[in-house]
Amino acid sequence: MTFQDNHLNRRQFLNQLGMVTAAGFVAKSAFATAKPWFTISLAEFSLAGSLFSGKLKNMDFPAKAKNEFGINAVEYVSMFWKDKGQDQAYLSELKQRTTDLGVRNVLIMVDSEGDLGASDAAKRLKAVENHYKWVDAAKFLGCHSIRVNMTGDGTPEELLKAGVDGYSKLVEYGEKVGIDIIIENHINVSTNPDWLVSLLKQIKSPNAGVLPDFGNFTERELPKTLTMEGYQNAKILHEFDKYEGVKKLMPFAKGVSAKTHTFDEKGNCTDVDFAKMMPIVKAGITPNFKGFIGIEYEGGFMKMMGSKENYLDEDAGIKATKALLEKALLS
Repeated sequence: MTFQDNHLNRRQFLNQLGMVTAAGFVAKSAFATAKPWFTISLAEFSLAGSLFSGKLKNMDFPAKAKNEFGINAVEYVSMFWKDKGQDQAYLSELKQRTTDLGVRNVLIMVDSEGDLGASDAAKRLKAVENHYKWVDAAKFLGCHSIRVNMTGDGTPEELLKAGVDGYSKLVEYGEKVGIDIIIENHINVSTNPDWLVSLLKQIKSPNAGVLPDFGNFTERELPKTLTMEGYQNAKILHEFDKYEGVKKLMPFAKGVSAKTHTFDEKGNCTDVDFAKMMPIVKAGITPNFKGFIGIEYEGGFMKMMGSKENYLDEDAGIKATKALLEKALLS
């Protein structure tokens, strides 16, 4: 081998080495800068026991989310600040606190404002108008949506017809304000994913959508008393497969509610198989998805209500759910 041949081989080797190194650098850079496929948020109902007891105030919820759990996005529940929905001073302070904390206001879950699917047209319209203040509050705070319930009376077919009317009117208001109006599979017939999809297909608006909840695929009769005993004794009418349900709802999803109750000794949720559920969520995401999956640990509330199940306390349950979501982020 001549000196020239040796020099050429050495140069080729160094060039190839440089290409490999550069490729590795690009791969590492891409991995380092890859955008997570969702952002973890915290649903306020996870702390329902503390809020109902007065140990925690709605105004202090964002700080607790960030300082104790390292979560920078929050989902409010209207019942914990019901009389403040139109209080501009209160809203301004809440917005300033979240701005100072660097916490994103994601959505407001709205309850107890009337039946959007009421058979009586006047009651239905009143329910629609009752939600306006929360749409306005969500807009002011920088949320992307309010979450509503689809409740009413009559047969599923009658509720569907009335629900389309009430929901579409509220969505029209959301369009004007610039806020999405999303339905959760939550109560009675709305726990049936097929029924909910049939309603959503009739609403031709980009501001309409759904918040799939992992835990709300059991249709029960309304409890006779608002107690744990009343809830547990309420007759189960239908059980829908949660995995198939989420799969059916994901094409309409603006966000997701990762509800949990109990965990085993390894930290796995015993009521939802996250290893099975999260790939379903990921595969179903559309461009309309806003990017947030909210922790909704309900075990603390159930414990407060007197359930004998072995629930973790609120903080531990939130942390356990967060760990499962963080594991899914790596998938």
